[in-house]
Amino acid sequence: MKVFAWSPIRELMKEAGAEMVSKDAVDELISYLEKYAKALTTRALEMTRHSQRKKLTKSDMEMALELMD
Repeated sequence: MKVFAWSPIRELMKEAGAEMVSKDAVDELISYLEKYAKALTTRALEMTRHSQRKKLTKSDMEMALELMD
């Protein structure tokens, strides 16, 4: 199941300078983004659980981003 819509991702790639974008290229970027988003969320949930909370917060996401860089 694709979470990211194809058309906005293609438009993003074009805005970044790609004049022509193949369907395979868009699909590959979507696949990467979905994997990265899942990994980032998993890391952020570690912060949530460490703080003994149930709700994942912006702060959890920010800390996870710092750790994944």
